[in-house]
Amino acid sequence: MRILGIDPGIAIVGYGVIDAQRGQFRLVSMGASRTPTGIPVEKRIEMVYDDICELIDTYKPDCMACEELFFNTNQKTAIAVAEARGVILLAAMKKNIEFFEYTPLQVKQSVVGYGRAEKKQVMEMVKMFLHLDKVPRLDDTADALALAICHAHASESAIQSFYNQKKERLL
Repeated sequence: MRILGIDPGIAIVGYGVIDAQRGQFRLVSMGASRTPTGIPVEKRIEMVYDDICELIDTYKPDCMACEELFFNTNQKTAIAVAEARGVILLAAMKKNIEFFEYTPLQVKQSVVGYGRAEKKQVMEMVKMFLHLDKVPRLDDTADALALAICHAHASESAIQSFYNQKKERLL
């Protein structure tokens, strides 16, 4: 299964593409899309949409995992991130890509095994799971990869649950 992980933002959108199969992960691509400050927000949102569509067209993921929106103290930033997240969701819908969302707590629990893990712990586990030489330079990229790994774990457990239910019916 190919998963496109997205850490949404208006200035920086982190992304990570992984292939996941039976608990094994392979990095396909990672990076970040940036929008310049000082241009109208609607242009920045259009750039995010175009970049996400290009990632989908290039890597042809089976699904997309994105961070669930949470509000922090800066409402202006939260609104801009929500707008960017909206066009990310729209791109997935238009390209017929299944969309999943996870809270930071769920990602930490899945990747580190502890929902209150520190960011550094998450980044080190991403490095380990993907056999990287070093932790991704941008937090946004590491977060996107963690989201993809989280979805791989969640989907594998869902598949396992489905097969276990089917097996129980046969017994």
